Amino acid sequence: MKLSEFKSHLKGMPSLSFTQPNGSPVPAHFHITEAGVTTKHFIDCGGTERIEKYVSFQLWVADDVDHRLAPSKLMGIIEMAHSIIGNDDPEVEVEYQGVTIGRFGLDADYGQFMLTPKLTNCLALDRCGIPEAKPKIKLSEINTQSSCCTPGSSCC
Repeated sequence: MKLSEFKSHLKGMPSLSFTQPNGSPVPAHFHITEAGVTTKHFIDCGGTERIEKYVSFQLWVADDVDHRLAPSKLMGIIEMAHSIIGNDDPEVEVEYQGVTIGRFGLDADYGQFMLTPKLTNCLALDRCGIPEAKPKIKLSEINTQSSCCTPGSSCC
């Protein structure tokens, strides 16, 4: 989700809620402890230099169970971070503590935000030497009736 989409969703929400990829809610008393830009500058395995840029929000849960962050307050945090974010419209990334700090993408549905898994992938498949996956075919789905080499077909 782009930052502009995130802000658009915030404007229409009466309250903030986030759901983890496993369906568990992030406790409602979470804090946003960081808002900023994360830049990743790297060379992929094919030798191409790449730069990825995300707007990053860190969700943190403390013991103050009465805390609630309103959508308007989060909009204020985003505005305070404007000098860092600038006028770009990067993807939003959310950091949330599990066994270690997890980095998630973001989606919205039914008035709540959902943390989405981020996956690794080879960015240079054409140069990396990884063979294309062959389609899996069930032997039971092979049509043996159209074969030219059936008994009595005179193919041999």
